[in-house]
Amino acid sequence: MRANKTDLVNYCIALGDDSLTLGHRLSEWSSNAPFLEEDLALTNVALDFIGRARMFYAYAADLEGGERTEDDIAYLRDCREYRNLLINELPNGDFAMTMARQLLVDVYDLGFFTELAQSGDANLVAIAAKSIKECRYHLRRSEEWVKRLGDGTTESHQRVQDAFKQLWGYCPELFEMPEREQRLLGEGIAVDRRTLKKNWESVVHKVLKEATLDIPDNSWAISGGRDGIHTEHLGYLLAELQFLQRAYPGQQW
Repeated sequence: MRANKTDLVNYCIALGDDSLTLGHRLSEWSSNAPFLEEDLALTNVALDFIGRARMFYAYAADLEGGERTEDDIAYLRDCREYRNLLINELPNGDFAMTMARQLLVDVYDLGFFTELAQSGDANLVAIAAKSIKECRYHLRRSEEWVKRLGDGTTESHQRVQDAFKQLWGYCPELFEMPEREQRLLGEGIAVDRRTLKKNWESVVHKVLKEATLDIPDNSWAISGGRDGIHTEHLGYLLAELQFLQRAYPGQQW
């Protein structure tokens, strides 16, 4: 079955949801990071993700022909209408948890956007080209922090080790391909996320080894984000994210 415009709209919205949810999570570190420099760095990384979400949402809105704006897509959908991968919506936890998640996501993102830059869709190629530069910077930061925490004090080592154990089961979802994405893949538009797994494992395992951390086992896995099945945490995230727009409809910055 061939892909259609709706498939492409939903693809863009799902990718925007990935960036919006993680960007919002990282923004929660503003004024709460361990020290000022990291406070500013995490805020800037959050802005990169929010900016990426805007590009995907704007393209989706354009494809729909003006039925919705990017703000409508971001702020006026309910929880089950979001299609982000679950790892992006999880609470930040402590600093070790945030850095562990960033490493897992940053390695994935760099591989994903490198492949998306070869898409047959010119708009997705443009978004990917900008995102690749950001991903390299994000990965450099998260890799350095994981090594620093893993090979640091006894407490920092244990905290980041526990973080990877808690996050590991959310990683298989990164490489699942729902049918609608497979249709776009057949049109030369989407990325075959299944092919990213081998390199992701190679890079992540290498960093964990250098950080003196154990590779968690694969005894559990959870998915459902692309189908709108989420953890309880997304509802609380959206309540905060969407409050202003829902309380004062139609307001613009």
